[in-house]
Amino acid sequence: MTEYLPAADWTARADLAALVTALDPEGTGNCRWVGGVVRDTVLGIPAKDIDMATTRSPEETAARLTAAGIKCVPTGIAHGTVTAVLAGGPVEITTLRRDVSTDGRHATVAFSTDWRDDAARRDFTINALYADPRTLELFDYHGGQADLAAKAVRFIGDARQRIREDYLRILRYFRFQARFGSIPADSEAEAAVSELAAGMKGLSRERVGWELMNLLGLPNPAPTVRRMAELGVLAQVLPEVRESGLTALEALNDRETHLNVPNDALRRLAALLPADSAVADQVAARLRLSIAQRKRLNSAAARETGPTDARALAYRIGIEEARDRLLLTGEPVAVLDGWNVPRLPLKGGQIVARGIGAGPDVARILRSVEARWIKEGFPDEARVMELLDAELT
Repeated sequence: MTEYLPAADWTARADLAALVTALDPEGTGNCRWVGGVVRDTVLGIPAKDIDMATTRSPEETAARLTAAGIKCVPTGIAHGTVTAVLAGGPVEITTLRRDVSTDGRHATVAFSTDWRDDAARRDFTINALYADPRTLELFDYHGGQADLAAKAVRFIGDARQRIREDYLRILRYFRFQARFGSIPADSEAEAAVSELAAGMKGLSRERVGWELMNLLGLPNPAPTVRRMAELGVLAQVLPEVRESGLTALEALNDRETHLNVPNDALRRLAALLPADSAVADQVAARLRLSIAQRKRLNSAAARETGPTDARALAYRIGIEEARDRLLLTGEPVAVLDGWNVPRLPLKGGQIVARGIGAGPDVARILRSVEARWIKEGFPDEARVMELLDAELT
């Protein structure tokens, strides 16, 4: 029985229709939507990135797009990929491929015109779904729809072979397991990722960091992360994690759910790690985190246990960093909702105007007034002037 992709907002986009016309004006079926956009639409999930596969060579694809007035960027033309820049967002278009050789990090590919060749080189059955852009007819060569329905994340063909082609697929497996899978997981997949986990050591740090942060940003990654630890996978990418870190992540996940706090991958990473700035620096460098991410991870590592004045903390280190620490230590955080960090309504010039000579005394008085102002819960300017009077007296 022929099955079809459900209609969605993106399937009705005019710019995508123009793209299809440019690549396949005769309607011969030489291009199809592929991968995540098809998978998510089958599940009724809003689609993000849109990818297309085609039997045309990358050079011909680029030429047809240019002729149709569609901006084309050769983002990976050696591997068969060009990107069409459309009003509704970019679309990656990749020529059908088959693997010739792999080294666990990169694959040497040959272009193909066989859709089954292309499907066979993909990682998981749920990612090897294709849809005709005009009729929305679905093409499923490896039982991906059945696996979606069963919440089964399975490698295509031999799991060990798929992993040896690219060891990053181990982390991708856990990301998809956390997002789409059920418990218990596929036994063959788990055996393969456990056996071959050490192969991840040769991966680029950027790729590992990207996959790990995307996994931690999912709604409830804690059970999957614990399973990664049990299978010996987590130790290959985050050897700093101990049982206390896994427990902390579980507690944080529960707290975020109870308080309806948005998912935050960096805060979850901080939960996994010990409260140690040196460790935070080491992990941030290894995962190639941005400067802003490193700053937040370091701030979270400086968390302290015990009662904390939430607003005083936020005044000192910032709202986002304070919220991280409070959530990680289990302290109330609602007091920060809708609150903006105030500015001390007192400047050094006002102190000088009261007869204090410019210099260290001004700074000392300013710090003293500020400390009392914070302790009193950030009162208004009139009260600050009273505090200044008391300090000068």
